[in-house]
Amino acid sequence: MKKKRIVIALGHDALGTTLPEQKRATKKAARAIADLIQDDWQVVITHSNGPQVGMIHTAMTEFHRLYPEYTATPMSVCSAMSQGYIGYDLQNAIREELMGRGIYKTVSTILTQVTVDPYDDAFYAPTKIIGRVMTKEEAEAEEKKGNHVVKVDGGYRRIVAAPKPMEIVELDAVNALLDADQIVIAAGGGGIPVLEQGHVLKGASAVIEKDLIAGALADGVNAEQLVILTGVEHVCLNYGKDNEEELSELNCQQAEEYMKEGQFGQGTMGPKIETALKFIGDSAIRTVLITRLDAGKKALGGETGTVIKK
Repeated sequence: MKKKRIVIALGHDALGTTLPEQKRATKKAARAIADLIQDDWQVVITHSNGPQVGMIHTAMTEFHRLYPEYTATPMSVCSAMSQGYIGYDLQNAIREELMGRGIYKTVSTILTQVTVDPYDDAFYAPTKIIGRVMTKEEAEAEEKKGNHVVKVDGGYRRIVAAPKPMEIVELDAVNALLDADQIVIAAGGGGIPVLEQGHVLKGASAVIEKDLIAGALADGVNAEQLVILTGVEHVCLNYGKDNEEELSELNCQQAEEYMKEGQFGQGTMGPKIETALKFIGDSAIRTVLITRLDAGKKALGGETGTVIKK
């Protein structure tokens, strides 16, 4: 009998920010993931990389500033570095947790590229702030290179596009590992954004929305369930207001109506709901669970969290 597949999307709250925080956070995440593996699910993990890729980009930019003879590091390379850095801690934490339970399975991190459309509207209106605060002179130098900057408190920061994902380049490898009953970490940080030029893949100066790639990954491995672990235990109506209402269950039609009403913020819950609707589509089997990491086991048992289904 074929095992059921589940994709788990870890938000930045599940990964921490600093090196020690990430070590602790991945151990906590590993316990929740091991519970699913013990229940005989085939598991794929994807994750955020916001603080990590920002730290890497800042460090590499500063290194280039101090040592101009070294080439500046492109955003796509920073994304690749963050996948390796987070995957290293995460796969070892999961391996350690599984071995402690007497479960022997390989955990692999795949450096994952994701193609984007060079004509995506996002490239004409970049929104994602990255890197350190710059002076006016440094910002002007960035603009001369063709990069975009925005004024912030204390100076200027670079902004990059957030195009929609098209295809996951290494999807066949992910499915091959799953077919071998291994645990896979893939498309971290939204994947490494690349532009397809003939048979050549060229890194794009962009970041991909993490929730959207989680849905694309779940669809690509034909998962039954997508679990999005974030900073809140439930999807809420009137979030942050006196009349806030927690939702334990949503169908796709209700979710679409609430989206139209503007209930879900574009930079917060909106992409998660958009992902859920796209992943579920016309399927009567697929479901999406949105909750917090520390509520994971209870949520999977139906005790908390928000379940979205057809």
